[in-house]
Amino acid sequence: MEASQGTLPLNTCHVQKPLLIINRLHMLLHSTALGFLFYYRVRFLFQNPENRGSHLLPWLLVFASEIILSFIWFLGQAYRWRPVSRCVFPERLPGDDKLPAVDVFICTADPIKEPTIEVMNTVLSSMALDYPQEKLHVYLSDDGCSPITLYGMRKAFEFARWWLPFCRRYRIKNRCPKAYFSSVEIDDSDFVRSSLYMEDKQKIKGKYEAFKEDIQTFIKDKAFSKDSITVGDHSPVIEVMQENIIDDVDNVKMPLLVYVSRERKPFSPHHFKAGALNALLRVSAVMSNSPYILVLDCDMFCNDATSARYAMCFHLDPKISSTLAFVQFPQKFHNISKNDIYDSQLRSLFTLQWQGMDGLKGPVLSGTGFYMKRVSLYGNHANEGLICCHFKNILVHLMNSSTHLLKTTQVFFRRVRIHCSKNLTCWFLVDMKLALNGDKM
Repeated sequence: MEASQGTLPLNTCHVQKPLLIINRLHMLLHSTALGFLFYYRVRFLFQNPENRGSHLLPWLLVFASEIILSFIWFLGQAYRWRPVSRCVFPERLPGDDKLPAVDVFICTADPIKEPTIEVMNTVLSSMALDYPQEKLHVYLSDDGCSPITLYGMRKAFEFARWWLPFCRRYRIKNRCPKAYFSSVEIDDSDFVRSSLYMEDKQKIKGKYEAFKEDIQTFIKDKAFSKDSITVGDHSPVIEVMQENIIDDVDNVKMPLLVYVSRERKPFSPHHFKAGALNALLRVSAVMSNSPYILVLDCDMFCNDATSARYAMCFHLDPKISSTLAFVQFPQKFHNISKNDIYDSQLRSLFTLQWQGMDGLKGPVLSGTGFYMKRVSLYGNHANEGLICCHFKNILVHLMNSSTHLLKTTQVFFRRVRIHCSKNLTCWFLVDMKLALNGDKM
């Protein structure tokens, strides 16, 4: 007897019982040892001063350090209390026509510190996600407003017309061009013996080398210099990459690719990456307004093209969707020494601590590699906006030329701020100031 597709879960969560038992036994033994140690230290302090000798100060320093280290150890045991593992079933998702759209946000600022080719590899890997192309929208924020970054976006769009069909045809797993062509592991074992595949691979590799050469040539051009990078002072620029390219590729489904450079002024606060994401949030709300957002750092790439479908297995689950804000994917860093004694790859963080936090209240936001629900960023601002608009209409109707009303309004909003957010209150007061200034004219 087979269950219907509607009743099958999209994901499952299992407590790692063997690891849980080992962790809790270790906590018990370690806590017992610490208890005996503290008993020994405290008993020494209450000894007869004649028997204690003259080593009280070193003893207290050692005891204090042991207390601090024990407290740090105690805080870290929360990650080991209830580790869980999750499994997803993307084959149970609805059809492509019913999947929600996804906006991809990528942020960069300086093509010198963040090479354009590396950034474009991130863009290409996100464009090649295993997701309906008409429901995928990629936005790149360039705080430097650099011509090389904009040129790289145009060239990346041209190369994507070759790269995306190749990845779909041969079901490539790692769809970052740089990682794919430089990897020693065979990512395409199903077609490795196919002569047609090898021919297409060499052709695409040639296109990729030409793509990199075009960007390097533009960088070496006399028209481009470091002085052309205006990180702190430039006007806003938005450009949508168009399919006005004449080549041998026809009928290629391409995701929306948008270049965004927000306005920056020397003495205006920009809030760094948070400000760039806010700008992308506003631009995407007008152009695509997808219900879900993928945020990537410019030096990260999607090593698994099915990550969007994996995330939807959680976001589309009716049991947890209403309380779920984001799905965090782990990170992995390359080009690290084999003797990684400081855990620069963050293996313990994402394989141990994140699973432990997931078993409690969920992991923290890592800043990149997460699929977030757009509504979760707005909170209750929709209801708050209605309240503030209602107050605004009443007060504007009662407003005369007297500037004393502004002070009264500020006092009034201090009392009703429990119903209205601080930002909405500030926006309202700004509108009131503009209205008052208009009455004076």
